[in-house]
Amino acid sequence: MSTDSQKNADHSPILEFKSSTFSVPVLILATNKLIAIEKQLQKKIYLAPDFFKNSPLVLDLQYLNKNNLDIDVTNLTHLIRRLDLLPIGIRGGTAQQNQQALKVGIPVHFGYSVNPLSKMKKQEIAKPKAPEVETIPTTIITRPVRSGQRIYASGDLIILAQVSPGAEVLAEGNIHVYGSLRGRALAGVVGNTDARIFCSDLQAELISIAGNYKISENLDGVVPHQLVQIYLQNHTLVIKDI
Repeated sequence: MSTDSQKNADHSPILEFKSSTFSVPVLILATNKLIAIEKQLQKKIYLAPDFFKNSPLVLDLQYLNKNNLDIDVTNLTHLIRRLDLLPIGIRGGTAQQNQQALKVGIPVHFGYSVNPLSKMKKQEIAKPKAPEVETIPTTIITRPVRSGQRIYASGDLIILAQVSPGAEVLAEGNIHVYGSLRGRALAGVVGNTDARIFCSDLQAELISIAGNYKISENLDGVVPHQLVQIYLQNHTLVIKDI
C-alpha cells in the first residue's frame, strides 16, 4: 500500500452518528396493578405470538401519573422482560420513575416528564378550551420492504412497493399495499376491529386484524395479482375482491 493510500485509510471514519426516525409500539398503561398488566399482556401475546416475540416497545406512564397511580418501573420492567418484550424507552414518567428506568437500562428520551403532585390552584384554572381533535398521520413507504424489516405505523400505513417474504408491516389503523404482499401484515394491532388490509397481490405469510389471523396455508383460494380487501366479520377474517 502506498504512503498516500495509508494516510487516507488512517483518516477514514470508523463510525458516524446520523439522525433517523423509526416507529416503535407504545405500551400505554391504565392501571398500576402488575398482576392485571401481566394477564392482559399474556392475552395479547397469545393472539399474535410472532408479532410480540422480542418486540421493542416504549413505556408510556402519562395516564397513570395524571391520575396519581404510582408504579414501580423496576418491577414493571422485570415483568415485561419475562414476557420476551424489550422495553427501549420511557415517557411520561416522574423524576423517580425516570431514575428507576435508567438503573435498569431504559433510556429516558421520549419527550415529556410528569409530576403527579403538581395541581393548578383554582384561581389559576383558565376557561375550558374546545377539545382538540387528535389527528394521527398516515405513514407512506415508497421503497420495497425487504426480508427482516419491520415497519410500524401508529395510524394508517400505505406501502407503494412490495413486501418481501420475511418482512413484517404493522399498523394501528389500515394497511394498503400497492404491490405484492409476501410477508406479514397486521392491521389494528392495538385492538381496532374496524381496521382493514387492502392489497393488489395477496401472497402473504400471515395476515391479521386485531389479533385475528390467517396464515398462508389458509389462503389457498386467493387468486394472486388481484385487488382484495380483508376485514373482520364475527371474529373471522373475510377476504373479498375489490
